[in-house]
Amino acid sequence: MPVSKDKLIFHVIGYTFLIVLSILCLLPLLFILGGSFSSEQSVILKGFSLIPEDFSLEAYQLSFKNPKDLLNAYFISTSVVLVGTTVGLMITAMTGYVLSRRDFRYRNQFSFYIYFTSVFSGGLVPWYIMMVSYLDMKNNFLALILPALLNVFYIIVMKSFMAGLPFELIESGKVDGANELRIFFKLILPISKPVLATIGLFIALGYWNDFFAAMLFISDESLMPLQYYLYRLVNSVDTLSRIAAMTGVPIPDMPKETLKLAMTVLVVMPIIFVYPFVQRFIVGGITVGAVKG
Repeated sequence: MPVSKDKLIFHVIGYTFLIVLSILCLLPLLFILGGSFSSEQSVILKGFSLIPEDFSLEAYQLSFKNPKDLLNAYFISTSVVLVGTTVGLMITAMTGYVLSRRDFRYRNQFSFYIYFTSVFSGGLVPWYIMMVSYLDMKNNFLALILPALLNVFYIIVMKSFMAGLPFELIESGKVDGANELRIFFKLILPISKPVLATIGLFIALGYWNDFFAAMLFISDESLMPLQYYLYRLVNSVDTLSRIAAMTGVPIPDMPKETLKLAMTVLVVMPIIFVYPFVQRFIVGGITVGAVKG
């Protein structure tokens, strides 16, 4: 079937725009990747380049100097993301579902209580004292999960989505003899894939990029997540360089700038590989929701 001239022009302009936009989005990452494989002197003298002029693996050799610690940090970060995302998404979905039910008598009071806590904060010091002194979260794996387990904004998004689902769907489940848990897991969750995938991605990214909780509560190296482990490594190199500059004591050259680029690659790459799979679920979920909604 011949394509009309207007449609052909529209496709050419659209694809050209998307290709240019994709290149602009990829360029920073490619510069980081190229810089991480360059020598320290090359980056300092000539700046970043897409293709390393002076190829070097010095930054990665320093990063993998203790491979056991690095792999352990990867394991901790991955465990935190898996456990935190699963539990956090389930609690968020349950909370949003209950608050969206118009037959729940106290939903306005509970909604106000939940939203009110997002307006005011108890402060960093009381929070730290509560976590360490009362909940015994110092050097505890749960300290990396609990602080970000429930987010009020995600509850609002979940509640808004589920409030748009037809209430007749719940009533039909009750007529068929299903209890509340069965209705939630068998009827509500399957048609809530778009919001589940989106919020799940946000929660996972939050856990993956977080190092503040580890900085506050973790001093045991076996419990350090990847981001905090790399943060300490970069700080150690900076500190050694400053001491050498102040005292004049010669130390072996350390790749400060390329180490930061290599750290970025090591942190970003795993989560980039996850995106295509998550995107597939989001698109599929939107389709299911559109058909059944």
